[in-house]
Amino acid sequence: MSSVLDFSSQEGKLVQAHNETGAYRDSIKTTVRLALWTLAWVATLALARFGPGLLWDSQQPVASWTAVAANLVVGIGWIVAFARFLRGLDELQRKFLQDALEVTLGVGWVGGFAYVVADAAGLIAYDVNIALFPVLLGVVYSIAFVVGKIRYR
Repeated sequence: MSSVLDFSSQEGKLVQAHNETGAYRDSIKTTVRLALWTLAWVATLALARFGPGLLWDSQQPVASWTAVAANLVVGIGWIVAFARFLRGLDELQRKFLQDALEVTLGVGWVGGFAYVVADAAGLIAYDVNIALFPVLLGVVYSIAFVVGKIRYR
């Protein structure tokens, strides 16, 4: 009887190890897919931004609209990949990510609209390059993510 219990205990450990390995592989797959979709989105964004004038004449709206449409389609794929990535995370990792995204969304909305209102009121003497906005959000997200990881240690 003891050998049967030992066997089923070992079998249970093997099944658990297999499940953990499978979950780890799934996690790697979703992470790689997200990275590939991110790179594809950045590439299509760069194509849409720098293609007119570098790759084709800026007076060819069909090429520019095609590049913008490709960026939108790949962007939708990136959103789907990100949603799958989120669903594949464990609860604590998801908590870090969601907390960081909450702060980033808040800073984006509050800071963005504060800038628009201040600009409309004539309080801002110079134009800010819009490219700084995603950089700001990236920095805010990174800081919030690191703070969340430190806080939950």
